[in-house]
Amino acid sequence: MSIKSLTISATILVALTVGAIAASGASPSVSTPVTELKFGPTGVSDGAHGELFAAAAYGDLAHGAHGTFIKMPAGFSSKIHTHTEDYWGVVISGVAVNQKPGGADVALPVGSYWFQKGGERHVTKCISPNECIFFINQGGKFDYLSEGAK
Repeated sequence: MSIKSLTISATILVALTVGAIAASGASPSVSTPVTELKFGPTGVSDGAHGELFAAAAYGDLAHGAHGTFIKMPAGFSSKIHTHTEDYWGVVISGVAVNQKPGGADVALPVGSYWFQKGGERHVTKCISPNECIFFINQGGKFDYLSEGAK
């Protein structure tokens, strides 16, 4: 990955974080080592590789605006799904794919970024041999609306 790509990715992550801090109001400053992130189950699984786990950086993904770390098992491929709200994702570890159904896989290695429009059908994958960790920033609650689910 080039210095330019890393700089752009870092700038995007900083912009997302600054937006999150502004949205949090009078919250105190926080520094959290990765070893202290508390991951919990999300209930989202691909049925073959395991479940997604989430750890809050700020907010609450089930109830409103949030910044959340998502762990996705190696080999995971989501069902075709949508989310009500737009969100932004940054790859922290592993290699991800986020695409429209039937689209060509575009590898998103560490430092890569994607924007997912709310209501747009898509598939998210972890194509690396190790798990993927993403940081997502979303202005509303996180929902996972799988095709065919009522």
